[in-house]
Amino acid sequence: MDENHVGLRLDRFLSQHPEIETRSRAAHLIESELVFVNGKKAKASHSLKIGDEIEVTFPEPESSELLPFDMALDIIYEDKDLIVINKPAGLVVHPAAGHAQDTLVNALLHHTKDLSMKFGENRPGIVHRIDKETSGLLVIAKNDHSHEALAQQFKNKTTHRIYYAVALGFPRIRSGKIQSYLARHPVDRKRYASLLDENKRMITAPLDEAPSVGKWAVTNYEILASSAPFHYIKLQLETGRTHQIRVHLSELGLPIVGDELYGFSKKIKMIPSSHIAKKLKDLPRFLLHAAELGFQHPRSGEALLFKTTWPEADTAMIREIKLGDAL
Repeated sequence: MDENHVGLRLDRFLSQHPEIETRSRAAHLIESELVFVNGKKAKASHSLKIGDEIEVTFPEPESSELLPFDMALDIIYEDKDLIVINKPAGLVVHPAAGHAQDTLVNALLHHTKDLSMKFGENRPGIVHRIDKETSGLLVIAKNDHSHEALAQQFKNKTTHRIYYAVALGFPRIRSGKIQSYLARHPVDRKRYASLLDENKRMITAPLDEAPSVGKWAVTNYEILASSAPFHYIKLQLETGRTHQIRVHLSELGLPIVGDELYGFSKKIKMIPSSHIAKKLKDLPRFLLHAAELGFQHPRSGEALLFKTTWPEADTAMIREIKLGDAL
């Protein structure tokens, strides 16, 4: 806690912690008497002061809280250390509000009893995540050794991750690198946004001293094909922040098709065909696909690279809007 946090409510301060993320979870921890300020039980409304020492105890959930979920998994690769999954759009990765027992984690528990518990029993095996409506590749750790080794590769930015997206808009530059600090949106807590400087301009270079909120995010992009106003974009991640691609493309003026949270509906009037516009408005997902995932095997050190294509329905839609040559 530093001077930038003075006067901030305790629950809001805690919500900025990556292991808490929301004010509701912060409030739950406080109400469960798991948060102490200067050695005393705290209230959510506590106003932070210089020198406050905050102690948080994270509860260890009972493994019985998670139930196996009988669901067919598209397993690309599996051995005694890891599983590579092609996740369908619409499937939540781990239990969250509204999805307690129908997640990828629950499906994995039905598939195998060998899952890493390194980072908590409510997320067994989960090394990294992709959004519910994003399809594509995830690696799952089957033991703590693999989990730690894989997590270190993600942290060190040595993994290979390629995504493809269909976006809407009129880009000025067809390729480049988007860099910013990403944090929760100051008004809409469901969204993330790039931090701005005192002149309301995006901070596009790392600061000498990291800001108190926000994480550095880097996305490389290249528009491979266009059929105005649609664009087929290849994206290579150097970091993996929450909503990173969605935020960066939206702030570039290219919201992902179907991504209502990040501005697709505001651009839909650009579509000349009302028939196509309606079909895209009715999409059950946004068009973002994690197509390539590469890393070193945590035990053998072998370089592994996996690739997967778009789901069939999305391929048909991409062809209909005349971007099929890029597939």
